Amino acid sequence: MKKQMITLAAAGALLLSAAPLQADAVGNGPNYGGNETINTSILHTYSELASYLQKQEAKQQDMELEVIGQSVKGRDLYLVKYMKNPENPTILFLTQQHGNEQLTTEGALEFIKHLGTGKMKGVTDNVNILIVPMLNPDGAMGDVDFSLDDYVASGDRHLTRYNALGVDLNRDHVTKIQPETQALHSNVMQKYDIDYMIDLHHQGTRSERDGELVSGSILYPTTPNVDPEVLEGSKKLGAVVFDAVDSTGWGHLGKYVGGTAETISRNGIAVEYGISTLLFEMRGMSDHEYEPYVLGQKSNGYLIKQTITTLDSTVRAIADGSIETKDTSFWDTLAEQRNRQSEDE
Repeated sequence: MKKQMITLAAAGALLLSAAPLQADAVGNGPNYGGNETINTSILHTYSELASYLQKQEAKQQDMELEVIGQSVKGRDLYLVKYMKNPENPTILFLTQQHGNEQLTTEGALEFIKHLGTGKMKGVTDNVNILIVPMLNPDGAMGDVDFSLDDYVASGDRHLTRYNALGVDLNRDHVTKIQPETQALHSNVMQKYDIDYMIDLHHQGTRSERDGELVSGSILYPTTPNVDPEVLEGSKKLGAVVFDAVDSTGWGHLGKYVGGTAETISRNGIAVEYGISTLLFEMRGMSDHEYEPYVLGQKSNGYLIKQTITTLDSTVRAIADGSIETKDTSFWDTLAEQRNRQSEDE
């Protein structure tokens, strides 16, 4: 029987103004091990996300909300746009290709609100921002045509990696069979002149670098078909993220171990469109059938803040041009993350 945990205060867990994060937050982030239940009720549902975006559009002069298509189950797929000047460099943030990887979406929603405040005044004059905050809403809502009986979380729903038909959207960037990936490519990738993309995901809980558990991992395109200039731009994008997150005291990033298949967005989009791409894998998932992949909710705050830090730092670096001078040599010494064998934190 799954145990109930005390639900986090919803507002406090998701705000930039939350209590400061401890320097050792990464190591303290508990795994699910039967000691607590993962409560999905604190995460935005699809309808709550849609309402949130519509309210932000009404409040923010520079924000435009666009529907780029529908999911298998008919849910609208949203694109958030800040585009003052078509000549400006453009970055795309993509979240929740996998429906059970939602804390990046929570961070993206906070960042959207952040963009409407005085803290970001003038930044969007020099950079265009596109955000797809939930590409797989059916998976995020557990509205799928297969059983989720073995999934760990409790609350109002389960969240699953796959879309309603059981397909991994991040393996569909060549054939583009699924309606979600068709919408992304037809109405975002092919419609806008995008220079950079960060594809935000979640990974398991047991990865470490230099003996310490990571808060996430990053990787540039690894297909041999990527253009060298695109690859260098990807590495610069990673340098911005690494410098911003790894210097916080609570963030600790490793190099992701990824393949070369172009069915994956990091590789395929870089080759097909000449876009510099970066994969960011945050630690821990919101729900899964494999318990070691699920991270206890006491870690939500720092993972959401890590997402906001990532989005904020890259937008600012592109806007002021400092991304062009980033030193990418750190990639040569950044250790690949490895799975910790011990069950002890």
